[in-house]
Amino acid sequence: MGAVECPVRNLERNNPSPTVLITCEHGGNRVPAQYEPLFRCHKKALASHRGFDPGALAVARDFSTAFDAELVYSTTSRLLVELNRSPRHPQLFSEASGTLSADERERVLVEYYRPYRERVEALVRESCENGQRIVHVSCHSFTPILDGVLRRADIGLLFDPKRDTETNFCLNWQRQLRTLAPQLIVRRNYPYRGYGDGLTTYLRKRFSDSVYCGIELEVNQKYPLGAQPAWRKLRRVLLSSLKSCLGR
Repeated sequence: MGAVECPVRNLERNNPSPTVLITCEHGGNRVPAQYEPLFRCHKKALASHRGFDPGALAVARDFSTAFDAELVYSTTSRLLVELNRSPRHPQLFSEASGTLSADERERVLVEYYRPYRERVEALVRESCENGQRIVHVSCHSFTPILDGVLRRADIGLLFDPKRDTETNFCLNWQRQLRTLAPQLIVRRNYPYRGYGDGLTTYLRKRFSDSVYCGIELEVNQKYPLGAQPAWRKLRRVLLSSLKSCLGR
């Protein structure tokens, strides 16, 4: 099936206030009681960046409140099931949850994975059917050091460079961030590629560039895990810059 097209107007010039959707796939490290025995030897991983994205849910809530936007989030650990991976991805289940039987893994998908993904897709489709474009900001955070390598960025904006709307949106967001906080290192498609396997990539296959603009925001975890005044300031900068991008 091809990507969905809708007869809507240009985002930048004619439709300055698109529908905004905020999601947070890795908002917590909660493990449902029935699966806790799987994680007895993985408590350190649960508490680390592998278990969740520190700070991501706080940013998502800031955005949702400011824009009166729908917020879809999960506080179930990504180590139970990875909501930001496709169903056949080898990292959909972790070393802990991967020990479940096929029937038990299917139960996890039914209870936690599919309802989340289907809810997000339904909201995008609803916006399309109402004749509106949608800007989807998926909120994440990244560990400052991975495998001994320092990540040289404060903020990452992930997108598909083949989609003009996403490219222009992220260029504008980067400019707004640099204007408000010149000291920040803001990089595009870093520390990950925005067109790799993920929820936004899946939605791009379902909805065309004329309908759907999917951006992943990545925040360096040194902020939420560091001094709180700097963290609060960064959140204000993120919010102000996004407001400018959306014309609000």
